[in-house]
Order: sequence, then C-alpha cells, then structure tokens
Amino acid sequence: MSDKPKKVRIHHFKEMKERGEKITMLTAYDYPTARIFDAAGVDVLLVGDSLGDNILGHNNTGAVTLDEMIPFARAVSRGAQRAFVVADLPFGTYEVSPEQAVESAIRMMKLGQPNAVKFEGGRRVARQVKAVVDAGIPFVGHLGFTPQSENALGGRRIQGRGDGAYDELLADAVALQEAGACMIVLEMVLEPVATKLTAALDIPTIGIGAGPHTDGQVLVWLDALGMGEWSPSFAKHFGEVGKAMAGAAGAYVSEVKAGTFPAPGQYFEE
Repeated sequence: MSDKPKKVRIHHFKEMKERGEKITMLTAYDYPTARIFDAAGVDVLLVGDSLGDNILGHNNTGAVTLDEMIPFARAVSRGAQRAFVVADLPFGTYEVSPEQAVESAIRMMKLGQPNAVKFEGGRRVARQVKAVVDAGIPFVGHLGFTPQSENALGGRRIQGRGDGAYDELLADAVALQEAGACMIVLEMVLEPVATKLTAALDIPTIGIGAGPHTDGQVLVWLDALGMGEWSPSFAKHFGEVGKAMAGAAGAYVSEVKAGTFPAPGQYFEE
C-alpha cells in the first residue's frame, strides 16, 4: 500500500463543517514552504495575491498580475501532496465579464495547477462565479475587507458595522453560495456578524480577523511565523522564524569572515 497521504478534496469541506471540524488554511508561495505546511497537516494552502506585498515587494495586492501569480501557484501545487491548493485571481482579471473570469480561471488552472481559484466580491461578481463553476472549476469566495478594493473601502476598515451591514453581507454570501462557491473567506468582519453568517450558510466560512466561530481560520504565513517587522493585530506569532533566519545568517557571516567555515569535513581534500 502507498504511504501517500489522502488528498483533501472539495467535498471534504462541507463534511468538515457538518461534523464541526475546523478547517486550517495558510498562505504559501513556494515549493519548500508548501511541503512543510502540507506535512504539518494544513488543510488548505492559499496562493494569495498577498504575495504582491509580502514576497514581490509591491505596495499593495492590486499591482500583482496573473503572469506573476501562476509560477507561485505551480510551485505550491507541486509541493502539496495532501493539502487543497487555492490560487487567487488578481485584480483586473475577472471584473469585466464572466467570459474574462472564465478565461483567467482556465489559464490559472492549466498553468498553475491549483485545485480551485478565489476572487473577491459578492453579488457584483455572482455571474462570474457561476460561469467559473459551470466551467468545472471549484471556487472560493472572499467577503468583508477585500484588499483589492481597499481604496473604495477607505482603507483597512473592519467590516460588518452599522445598521444593515449583516443583511448586506448575508446577501453577498448567499449569492456566492448559490453561484456554486465551496467556501468563503471572511476578512476583518465583526465576530458576531461572522458567527451569524457561519450559522446561516451551508458552505464553510474561513475567518481572518473574524473571531473563533467561523468554520476555519487562515493567516498569511509570514504573519503567523513572525517573519515581518509588523503583523496585524488579529494575527498570532506561532513561531519566530524571522529571528531564527537572522541569527543563522549572522552566524554564517561571522564564521566566513573569521575563516572558521568551512571546517575540515566540510570540503574535499582528494
């Protein structure tokens, strides 16, 4: 019998919601990181357009192109034996029409080889979502704070506040569910609102800054593992990888400068 782990498939998420098992999701942008997270048991690896500011050095996610996203998705997909891989469609690749969304999604699926695509919006993109799903491509939604719409939202603002906010978010979530989404990311949504949305939907919700009662959680891995100088208030450092890397790099520099590396046994004499 093969020791290869059982692959997480699209139908598993609804089953997990029904039995109350939390879904784990982390971003990943390369092959070695994907392999580590996959072996750790992460259920979903998200190749987010967050790679724009976290990996490529852009000022925002809106600058990322589909051509930039595809190689990262392909690398993560190669590294994931068990995890379900989701790849973002970046700003400007799906908003114009259902036809544009399908074309972009097919290109991502063919060249990037993820298991699903994700893009932002509710009712305004429901036709695009249905077209993508009808094309045989699994889809993950994204509501609440949507980084691609940061300018329209007036910055990184918490969502779900004010009279009618829940009803608006529910209408968007139901539209995505009816269009065929398999799950929905809720970002920076007030906890009581996210909790009500989770109870109202048949498909799972994945929270990021949305409280503990969503069906799962997602974080940008650099925030979760302490890689950056700054991380959002809703993130937790589950490790200090950045400090470990800085220490190791510093030790390497010191030993090379001192002439103690390479030492005997670390080079070939014959």
